[in-house]
Amino acid sequence: MLNQRILLYAPNSLMTPNRIRLKLTLRERTLKVKVRYFTTLRELAGAKEEELEIEDRSSLAQLIEMVSLKYGEEAFNYLHDKITGRIDPSLKFLVNGVDVRRLQGFETRLKEGDIVAVIPAIGGG
Repeated sequence: MLNQRILLYAPNSLMTPNRIRLKLTLRERTLKVKVRYFTTLRELAGAKEEELEIEDRSSLAQLIEMVSLKYGEEAFNYLHDKITGRIDPSLKFLVNGVDVRRLQGFETRLKEGDIVAVIPAIGGG
């Protein structure tokens, strides 16, 4: 796969018909996932759910960063711990209804049609 990625950056003078086809194939390797939002993220997104296009083999962490970039500083602050800058451990993330802590955590690879839910921490008293 490393050699294929290098071809994406090869000068046009090196692009043979086979390499051009490879370049087009790699660019088209995306998939769609649904993301379900609650509370703050729902307000920022203006929707309960949206479909996002991500690169094939993207991890949950990469999707979270994509959402952070898409919705700006407020989304970043909501999704990340203010002290460490890491993804906020008080939030719960589900992939197809399964808590990611039972999968591969934030390194869980997403697949076409997956549904990711971002569940806020619930306070009580």
